[in-house]
Amino acid sequence: MKRCESEYAKLISKTLVSAAATRCWTPTLEQKLHQLSFRNSLSPSLVARVIDPHLLAHHTLALGFFNWASQQPGFAHTPLTYKSLLNSLSISRQFNSIERLLKEVKAQKLVLHSSVYRSAIASLIIGKRTLNAFWTYNEVRQLGLEMGPETCNSLLAALASDNYVGHARRVFDEMTQRGIPFSTIGFGVFMGKLCRVSELSVSLSLFDEVKRGGASVVNGSIVALLMVDGLCRVSRVSEAFALLDELRSRDCKPDFIAYRVVAEAFRLDGRTLEAEKVLKSKRKLGVAPRANDYREVLFGLISERRNSEAKELGEAIIGGNFPIEDDILNALIGSVSAIDPDSATSFCRYMIEKGRSPTILTLSNLSKSLCKNGKVDELLEIFLVLSSKDYFSDVESYTMLVSFLCTAGLVKEAYRFLKEMKRKGFVPDVSLYNSLMEACCREDLLRPAKRLWDEMFASGCQGNLKTYNTLIQKLSESGEAEDAIRLFQHMVEKGLVPDSTTYVSLLEGLCQETKIEAACEIFNKCIQQDILLAKTVLTALVRSLCKEGHLLAASKVIQGLIPEPENASCHVLLLRYFVEAGEFQMAIEHMKWIKETAPSISQVLSSEIVASLSYSLKAEPILQLLRLMKENDMVHDYDTWMDLWNGSSFGSI
Repeated sequence: MKRCESEYAKLISKTLVSAAATRCWTPTLEQKLHQLSFRNSLSPSLVARVIDPHLLAHHTLALGFFNWASQQPGFAHTPLTYKSLLNSLSISRQFNSIERLLKEVKAQKLVLHSSVYRSAIASLIIGKRTLNAFWTYNEVRQLGLEMGPETCNSLLAALASDNYVGHARRVFDEMTQRGIPFSTIGFGVFMGKLCRVSELSVSLSLFDEVKRGGASVVNGSIVALLMVDGLCRVSRVSEAFALLDELRSRDCKPDFIAYRVVAEAFRLDGRTLEAEKVLKSKRKLGVAPRANDYREVLFGLISERRNSEAKELGEAIIGGNFPIEDDILNALIGSVSAIDPDSATSFCRYMIEKGRSPTILTLSNLSKSLCKNGKVDELLEIFLVLSSKDYFSDVESYTMLVSFLCTAGLVKEAYRFLKEMKRKGFVPDVSLYNSLMEACCREDLLRPAKRLWDEMFASGCQGNLKTYNTLIQKLSESGEAEDAIRLFQHMVEKGLVPDSTTYVSLLEGLCQETKIEAACEIFNKCIQQDILLAKTVLTALVRSLCKEGHLLAASKVIQGLIPEPENASCHVLLLRYFVEAGEFQMAIEHMKWIKETAPSISQVLSSEIVASLSYSLKAEPILQLLRLMKENDMVHDYDTWMDLWNGSSFGSI
């Protein structure tokens, strides 16, 4: 029986994935599942077998299958099926679905395995749903389940980091009461935030409480640094200096970095005498920092998405010129760029000044952040410095460089590096040319884009569909539709198959230039190529024709195709343009044609037109069309629109 169920689970999984390449739930899938289920009974264990492990990576399919199963007669989900789905959602970071599912579990008074709750809490923390993670933790604790040290410390650090210090204190109190061991990151991040908002005596009392509990796994030097750094960041420098002595008396051993942070804070405050006093204490009492300890903590902070604390710790190390390895710097730059591109840029500059270089991945992450935040000058500065040090030495690095310069709108600089790349003997690929081509078109540099096109083909690089689409679209927008058509013919001769982007760009440009006959010819080519593609392009053509006032031409184009339900939106669009232009008779003639050709579509359109009253800014012309349709027996008496009609100015006509 187990083997049979296992085989059936594989069959269902194969059906789901193969029938939904887009990973979406469709009616076709439901039909296939119904056919399969006639021969086999559906059970919770079977549902769990399908989702876990087969659909763990496909949360949309997993959720769709879960919902489908719940609708089957006599079936009820159990903790086993909820566990499988929650595992899938946690892996995929589907935070809204996780929260909804946890509410369902609670409403049904089900209790899941503690590992499921741990995964859900971890996922919510990563998704910055920290308070929701805290409420989930509380509910789980009320069920009597243990969350374990890793989850507790992660939640403690997350709450403190996101400034929910009061909630973090509740987690801290429970951990001490139940004897759950603290980690350096959990305890350190909590204390670093707590001391900023509480009296120093409160922080020290909690420190003593943990010490009495035997916190052997907590690194005292790092906790000391996080605490004094926290105090200095809220201008409580004197207290930070006093804290060094307090922690040292508790055998916490503040190291050189902690002393340096306090001394620098005094110096920035203009208190040079106090700064010198701290430095003397550093030389006399401080402990040399252990690079491996900081390496471990920094990687831990980054892996738990505590990027703000990683940044502050990194700044303390680099500010004092203490040793830090390349892999840590790369990790810092990449993670910090997501929250503070300026600090990430400073880390990168420091790395370069030390004669070291970021990895391509690190530089790519930093560049993405700088572009996103509009820091174009900083991006160019970093690239120029690296270029002067011969950092760009292969096709991959040059492609990355040119791509981000194009994204930043620095087209001239991008083209200069393209020429430099070619001088060095590297051959640009089509993706690099496409990036530069798109940038030229985006910046309205059509003439340089044409020159780049010629240069590209002269160098032996054959354009792909994206290359042609980019230039065809720009030519069409710029009133050069004839050149766009020649380019279209060229791509067809080269064996490239146009897509919807190609056709829509051409048709919009031709309609804009009132080249209606040419537009219809291009659309006929689309029909010949692929009737399904033509149906997707049809709406764009109808809209373009109508915008330019060619309503009759739009009607003829639509009537050239057999009316089908999926094209209903095109007919509604045309009718709305007829109404807005006051061409009610043309609208009625079009509706008569539809009624004669496809009566079922006529009813769909009538319903669509009635429904459009709810969102139309000008309801009266639509009401007038409905009246004419009613006179021609094309629409039923809907109470809503009839009431509107009777109250409108047209009601007395």
